[in-house]
Amino acid sequence: MSSSPPLASTVVAWARGNLRDLPWRRTRDPWRVFVAEIMLQQTQVARVVDRWTGFVERYPDPATCASAPQAEIVRGWEGLGYNRRAVMLHRAATRIVRDHAGAVPSGLDELLALPGVGPYTARAVQAFAFEAPVAPVDTNVGRVLARVAGRGLARRDAQEWADSLVPVGESWLYNQGMIELGAMICTKPSPDCGRCPVRGRCAWRGIGDDPAVGSAGSSRPQPPFTGSDRELRGRLVDALRRSPVGVGSLGSVLGCRDVGRGEAVVAGLVEDELIELEGGVIRLVGERVTRGRSVS
Repeated sequence: MSSSPPLASTVVAWARGNLRDLPWRRTRDPWRVFVAEIMLQQTQVARVVDRWTGFVERYPDPATCASAPQAEIVRGWEGLGYNRRAVMLHRAATRIVRDHAGAVPSGLDELLALPGVGPYTARAVQAFAFEAPVAPVDTNVGRVLARVAGRGLARRDAQEWADSLVPVGESWLYNQGMIELGAMICTKPSPDCGRCPVRGRCAWRGIGDDPAVGSAGSSRPQPPFTGSDRELRGRLVDALRRSPVGVGSLGSVLGCRDVGRGEAVVAGLVEDELIELEGGVIRLVGERVTRGRSVS
């Protein structure tokens, strides 16, 4: 008989037959799990599925990633959004090689010290690569916990409760199940309470105000992407993946006639160390410059 908490036992039993077959769920390799978790930050699963396998085949370990020029990693990130995460991944790989002999660390503090790694990503690597008895609390997990509790949860309370629920020896399956439950059943806009395996233990059950709103892990609405500086940043980086860009062509590349706004976009990307500006030419940081190479 299982000695795990009833909620956890229910989630584990449900997860055994209901997890999607995602490629990173077939491995416990710490680097491959690490790459998946960085890619999945604020990016839809379907987009990551299309890119993760090719990326980890090309960069199968931190040393291979660290030894590649940063510009090459940024090119490989095309289609995944938030290009600065490619820079953070490259820096993290470099740090792993330098400080951890090329092996992704398993400790929480060591993971948190890596560029681009926050509390969720660190615990996700611990749980999914090392099967440590910790609980990564993302938007999906936070929503499930708040609805089961029937009240909003402070971040610390949610994390402590989540960690206490992890069943001994079942960390990987339980945590995957909690994420899947939030992503596929206990969704934000239209939870399918009739199919929810934990509905009998849920204090909310879709009645009244949603306790997940404003609770730990809840997502905040993003401003519109179309016409935003994020869109202009993406356009410029996409163009730079093909070739360097002359400053005189910046307006046409961005599709923006506002010179000051274009300069601000460039300044922001320079500050993020994604691009560099020299001699009137904009390049990705780490770009191998070929003599006589033309710019757009």
